[in-house]
Amino acid sequence: MLIVMRGDASQQEITGVVSRIEECGLNAHLIEGRERVIIGAVGEARPVGHDIFRIMPGVEQVMAISRPYKLASREFCPENSQFPVGGLTVGSNEIVIMAGPCSVESRSQLLEVAQAVKEAGANVLRGGAFKPRTSPYAFQGMGEAGLELLAEAREITGLPVVTEVMSPEQTPLVAKYCDILQIGARNMQNFALLHAAGASQRPVLLKRGMSATIEELLMAAEYILSHGNRRVMLCERGIRTYETATRNTTDINAIPVLKAHSHLPVFLDPSHSTGNWQYVAAVARAGIAAGADGLIIEVHANPDQALSDGAQSLKPERFAEMVSQVRMIAAAMGRNLAGQAMPVFPAVQQVALDARM
Repeated sequence: MLIVMRGDASQQEITGVVSRIEECGLNAHLIEGRERVIIGAVGEARPVGHDIFRIMPGVEQVMAISRPYKLASREFCPENSQFPVGGLTVGSNEIVIMAGPCSVESRSQLLEVAQAVKEAGANVLRGGAFKPRTSPYAFQGMGEAGLELLAEAREITGLPVVTEVMSPEQTPLVAKYCDILQIGARNMQNFALLHAAGASQRPVLLKRGMSATIEELLMAAEYILSHGNRRVMLCERGIRTYETATRNTTDINAIPVLKAHSHLPVFLDPSHSTGNWQYVAAVARAGIAAGADGLIIEVHANPDQALSDGAQSLKPERFAEMVSQVRMIAAAMGRNLAGQAMPVFPAVQQVALDARM
């Protein structure tokens, strides 16, 4: 349920409601809005009547949350969630771009790509130190050595780092080196991992499973949010359908649907959703036009020699071109890329000139 406090509710009254929620065997989650505090009461306890809260001092209204994903729902938090990550604000009007190689392969490879994507406008460096692969004989990643290289690249470029974590036991190690924990599509319903990621209090990029519904994605996010970890980003990365022309089928619908039903920031991964570098820029543009809050793109200086997913990786110069295109799409939507000013279209410049005359 949601307990809406009056605008003039005192801290003592808020604390009293929180204490009563906990006495009922539920967990209290506070949202401090501009005008009032809203308290979400969720948990596995038996149903609790609303009346015991309605009569408490400072309470204005008590409402039920109809969605099964309580904390991820718009009912719980009507406004878009915004939170800091490595000097950025995710979920704001500024679009965040994460970019880098699928796998960390060597120091020189990572640093070359890291510098290139930063110069092109990326805000976050991505790179896999641990790689879940379909074949046990494929490259599995460099492990902790790869994490150390990612940390070094962050120190040199200033870019925060996102990398995948594959098990609950790995979580403390990965959290030691990275700024954002990525939970991959294959692990979206690894519930022990979701609990560990939530408990870490690190920002989490949660990718949609390849056959998961939107509601299943939001329920997975609920596991992380239930630990009081509010810094969760949802990521559409394509779903498995009958179509074989691309690696997966990009569900552009998911972006506005997620934005309508959840307050969490939504990212798009056009690299995995297409599996082919030739389609990445076009799908990235579509994602921003659909309302995505960010992109995660695979970039490699020599895709033909990549140890994983070279076919879907952009070369640095193609990535720079894509960023330029995305920037214009964002501007048309009244948004801009994080760390970059909004471009002025020629027509806008003419209007401004006419206004001065």
